[in-house]
Amino acid sequence: MIRTRFAPSPTGYLHIGGARTALFSWAYARHYGGRFILRIEDTDLERSTPEAVQAILDGMDWLGLTYDEGPFYQTKRMERYKAVIQEMLAAGTAYRCYLSSEELNALREQQRARGEKPRYDGRWRPESGKALPEPPSGVAPVIRFKNPREGVVAWNDRVKGPIEFANSELDDLVIARADGAPTYNFCVVVDDWEMGITQVIRGDDHVNNTPRQINILKALGATPPQYAHLSMINGSDGTKFSKRHGAVSVMQYDADGFLPEAVINYLARLGWSHGDDEIFSREQFVQWFDLTHITSSVAQFNPEKLCWLNQRYMKALSGAELVAKVAPRLVALGANPEDGPDLAQAVALYTDRCNTLKALAEALLVFYTEARPAPELVRQHLSDEARPALADFAQKLVDVPWETAAIGALLKETLAAHQLKMPKLAMPLRVLLTGQTQTPSVDALITLMGRERAQQRIKTAG
Repeated sequence: MIRTRFAPSPTGYLHIGGARTALFSWAYARHYGGRFILRIEDTDLERSTPEAVQAILDGMDWLGLTYDEGPFYQTKRMERYKAVIQEMLAAGTAYRCYLSSEELNALREQQRARGEKPRYDGRWRPESGKALPEPPSGVAPVIRFKNPREGVVAWNDRVKGPIEFANSELDDLVIARADGAPTYNFCVVVDDWEMGITQVIRGDDHVNNTPRQINILKALGATPPQYAHLSMINGSDGTKFSKRHGAVSVMQYDADGFLPEAVINYLARLGWSHGDDEIFSREQFVQWFDLTHITSSVAQFNPEKLCWLNQRYMKALSGAELVAKVAPRLVALGANPEDGPDLAQAVALYTDRCNTLKALAEALLVFYTEARPAPELVRQHLSDEARPALADFAQKLVDVPWETAAIGALLKETLAAHQLKMPKLAMPLRVLLTGQTQTPSVDALITLMGRERAQQRIKTAG
């Protein structure tokens, strides 16, 4: 059975890169009817936090990436890791090294001075016919893996193709620190082995870890999984992905008004494709997904494309669904959706103009809170020649049938009577009604706003 895993480190939030890794691992398991496992790699006790763990769980839940097993925590498996290390010591595939950190640093400085690659020199590595010095008293040893010195370690990466490393280039990895704590690379190996992981899908920043992990797995008599290393994500300007590009918590995208379906769709297209298909459901993605269509090229994050996609998902929702999503956001902004026009009508008027739920809620505030147009904006757009026309228009609003066509006709009559062009009246109306210069058509805006509220705001022009 196919078994994949997502194994984040809880030293920060779940970001876009991690979410894409989780998505691809989840989709591969779902496509083949396998199992998807969530594992929290929390061995970095100084940097791991309960808040970061919760952020990962919240992000997975928001994206709908349900896991079949877990979450498993490495800190709860320490005794098992230590037991495996003891087995390796007994089998001769690991050994105790008494080289102090000061001695190791000095060794590396000497190697650099000679123009050599800094690495452990194997002085405590047991070999046939080699005499080891007496262990120094009072020194707690680290445990090192006895890496093969001959041959190569190779694998056919499902994204990058054949990769191989010469074993002579790999020194003996520390698998347990002097305090007995197992190291990251060792814990990963034991977990992947005992959890029966068949495909490891992860970022290509792990490529250099892979040969060491394969060698440890082989030393344990385990069959290594297949590896697929995803290329990194760059920002829209081609530089390293950062907060300014959108490398923020997945939950920030929720706060910013993106729909999880849109984020999933967008993430799926970051390095994977299915022909020219741009918009597809989660179910279609699972049906189509495989590793052969993942590109080895660097993916580029485009926030404008995400916004475009999000708007299309918003427009695909029913009016009732959009209202249910926008109403709580209005309340959070301090507005009362009951104190104003029918929210469904307001949503329908503005949906085409907004690409996030946050933007939509903020745009709709004009109907449910008091408008306070900036004085400088009023001065800029309210000319002396427009004031009489505005007063005339406001007065006639009292008796006009309250429908868009009638209000639109009144606008045209007022313009003709005062010999003005539409922008001369429409622009100050927009500013006075909403405090904005970009709005839907003025007649539709006034209709939805209601007779009393519209008159009151227009009269503020004096």
